[in-house]
Amino acid sequence: MTCPFLEYRRESGDLQFDEARAYCGAVERFVQPMRADICNDRYDLEHAEHCEIYREHADEVGDGGDADAAGARDTEDTTGNEVSDQ
Repeated sequence: MTCPFLEYRRESGDLQFDEARAYCGAVERFVQPMRADICNDRYDLEHAEHCEIYREHADEVGDGGDADAAGARDTEDTTGNEVSDQ
């Protein structure tokens, strides 16, 4: 199963990418490939259990997840640079 917020985009505004990048619709940002592994439930990880972004926004998809979960969000901006929302 894949996180319902995950999508892959080849462009963002004026920028275009050779390869599609993981984009989190919940926070409206591109995310690191390791975060996308969680979103795609790879390596014995499950987005509903291991992703604080998903848990914060789970009520938007109607599954009643832990909407009060908090934590750091590691994401990439549209240039591919890592940023942290702490």
